[in-house]
Amino acid sequence: MGLRERWLRVFSGGNGNLSKEALIALFIHGCFQVGASMSALFLNLYLWRLTGDLWINGMFNIIVYGVTPFSFALGGWIAKKKDRMVTYRFGIGSIALFFLAVIALKEQVAAYYAWFGLFYGTALGLYWIGYIILQYDVTDADSRGRYMGVNMIVFNTAGLIGPALSGYIIGLFEGLKGYIVTFAAASVMFLTAALSSTKIRQRTSAHRAFYFKYALPIMKQDRAWLRALFAFLFLGLFQGIMLFLPNILLYQSVGREDWVGLLTVLFSAFTITMGFVVSRQKDRSRVRGELLLSSLCVCAGAWLLLFQVSAWTVVPFMIVFSFFNPLTINTLTTYYYRRMDFLPLKGHFRIEAIVLREFFLNAGRVLSILFLIVFVDNPASPTLPVVLAIASLLQFGMIALVERRKTAFRAVRNEEKASGL
Repeated sequence: MGLRERWLRVFSGGNGNLSKEALIALFIHGCFQVGASMSALFLNLYLWRLTGDLWINGMFNIIVYGVTPFSFALGGWIAKKKDRMVTYRFGIGSIALFFLAVIALKEQVAAYYAWFGLFYGTALGLYWIGYIILQYDVTDADSRGRYMGVNMIVFNTAGLIGPALSGYIIGLFEGLKGYIVTFAAASVMFLTAALSSTKIRQRTSAHRAFYFKYALPIMKQDRAWLRALFAFLFLGLFQGIMLFLPNILLYQSVGREDWVGLLTVLFSAFTITMGFVVSRQKDRSRVRGELLLSSLCVCAGAWLLLFQVSAWTVVPFMIVFSFFNPLTINTLTTYYYRRMDFLPLKGHFRIEAIVLREFFLNAGRVLSILFLIVFVDNPASPTLPVVLAIASLLQFGMIALVERRKTAFRAVRNEEKASGL
């Protein structure tokens, strides 16, 4: 049995539902994530070590996630006019260029953090719109949930390697030199991913119009899709804080970058476990139940910090978050993709739908980070756990915004039968 057949048997339940291009896309994204987990993981910590200012860290992330949706829109336009692989490769190359710029300027990054945030947000937007379109194209309604589960495993297996390696490299050098070496190694991985992407063929489309002007009419017509967009806004209200704060909390608790890297490996192991669980699920119609379970557990973990912010509470919280947050993201994303299949324009609105989702998600991220830095001036502030606890409660808003199982997936199945799918 060849490697591809073994891969399919392990991750597809022996059915071979993942195509060759789907496997290539997973490999490329794995290479990218090795580089990302080496560099992006420590980027916020690097900025924190340079400045010791939570406001600067927060504003950097607000700029990143504020500009990302507009970069998504630009990348979507390029994908429509050219091909999604053009956007994808340009995104990977831009991220590699970003970290080369960090290497070149070193400590001066703090002085130009706003420009670096603008550059990084643009690069991330181009990469992610390209990859999201790609993962939609290489899957179908039946294999998409499984692909998302396998993607989670690949994503976090790569995440096991990067943090441990980065923490070890940083520990070998005094001061901040180890960060620079780490960013250099990550740039090589990004370039490798860009070269590997040439194995996926480009697709030319006769429908090159960008249908963004139809967004409002479609929102009025499909209220369930509009509610799904607002569900991503609620997801971002907690996720924004969790994209940059955990590593700072961990560093404050344990005081060493290598320990931060090793603990991140532990957290990734829990995420991989959830990935295996999700990838083996055939019935993904229990959307509300899965969101309720994950929200309850993440909320309980966040409320641990109300007792004390220390390694004994931060680490358990991160374990719970690492295990259950992927279930939230996977469930909501799979649900959204399923709703996208039945939007007007017969699939030609999918890129626009992804761009719109990113606007809602990043609006939530920006609002949560802004709320954090307004009320919390440093990681030792007593208001920090209160902000986290409140943000975790907002996750329950997603549950009310998704369709019930009977009204959503039975209706979708009826539409599939009616259309001969």
